[in-house]
Amino acid sequence: MTAAPHAVPGAAALAAFGVSERALELLDRLTRFMAEHIYPNEAAFLAEVGAGDRWAHLHLLEDLKARAQAEGLWNLFLPPASDPEGRFGAGLSNLDYAPLAEQMGRVWWAPEVFNCSAPDTGNMEVLARYGSPEQQERWLGPLLRGEIRSGFCMTEPDVASSDATNIRASIRRDGDGYVISGRKWWTSGAGDPRCQVAIFMGQTDPAAERWRQQSMILVPLDAPGVTRERMLTVFGYDDAPHGHAELSFHEVRVPASHLILGEGRGFEIAQGRLGPGRIHHCMRLIGQAERALELMVARAAARTAFGKPLAAHQHTRELIAQSRMEIDQARLLTLQAAQMMDTVGNKAARGEIAAIKVVAPGVALRVIDRAIQVYGGAGVSQDTPLAQMYAHARTLRLADGPDIVHTETVAKAELARQGIDLRVARGGKA
Repeated sequence: MTAAPHAVPGAAALAAFGVSERALELLDRLTRFMAEHIYPNEAAFLAEVGAGDRWAHLHLLEDLKARAQAEGLWNLFLPPASDPEGRFGAGLSNLDYAPLAEQMGRVWWAPEVFNCSAPDTGNMEVLARYGSPEQQERWLGPLLRGEIRSGFCMTEPDVASSDATNIRASIRRDGDGYVISGRKWWTSGAGDPRCQVAIFMGQTDPAAERWRQQSMILVPLDAPGVTRERMLTVFGYDDAPHGHAELSFHEVRVPASHLILGEGRGFEIAQGRLGPGRIHHCMRLIGQAERALELMVARAAARTAFGKPLAAHQHTRELIAQSRMEIDQARLLTLQAAQMMDTVGNKAARGEIAAIKVVAPGVALRVIDRAIQVYGGAGVSQDTPLAQMYAHARTLRLADGPDIVHTETVAKAELARQGIDLRVARGGKA
């Protein structure tokens, strides 16, 4: 039940869209790697997680990572805007990376095999773009080599973090260092014992201008005062050995050199990080939707009801057709956003990034839901990956900003495009 054909839907159009020959060659190699080494090991992955300590690191992943690295399928993210000298990544554009991320996204744990998993990719991009040479040497190097993992501490359980100005965790200057206090949750990856450092967002100056109150700082997770309070589940899934943690920080002291870029620049860093992070999620979601459609078709062809295969029923064909059309639309919108990020920059592409961040999870959820319906009871059981795929896709209507935040961005851009000044409409208020 792997539904892992070698063909890549939409690949024929990628070259016409501007995806480079190098990226297409990597896509072919990556697709083969997935077919030969990832899908056949899905059961082995679950078996190793279920044996003994669920949070122990997996030997299977290390073996696959070594193989991927040897085959040159490593650090495929990091576009030239974040790595202009090509020191860290593969030098691929966002557009080139899109079909590669789609392929990796077909299995939720596969991106780590290629050192392209969240939140590490976003954190590495932050360090490549904004980190000091000291920070890059201490943290970026080991992350790029896959020796450690990292977390990103932004959202808080006690405030609505969809408005990041609500963040109340503090980063207080004290002599030659900073003292950090607060509680964060949904720190993805913090269940992994190799998660050694987190990028922490908090207030350095509550009295400053609204968008200058926050800063970002690197916090070693073994520092005194850092406590993992609990691991969180997503619809009952703990996502071991990766996981999502609630962490408390009580008077945690770190050197001043751990501050990233400077005080009051947290939102600047966040925008540089979250734009690529959001579109990477969308790329991977399209892979999830594509795989769900393949599973749906396989089931429709193999299962008989009322005297004929499910595929012979018009309603089932309608589900298949709707899914194909929606996936292709979402892929094209993702490619458009990625191309704009490459050509006009992340800031100018924020409307397109916001649009796909709403569209991709919605499409994935609908396609996965249809596949579940075609599978019947098996679709919500552990016998298929569909239930876990649905849980992951649903969280991405919240992660990196809820839908309503992104639809507001799209609406404002459209109003501006048609000459409507929202400040005037609000009586001069922004």
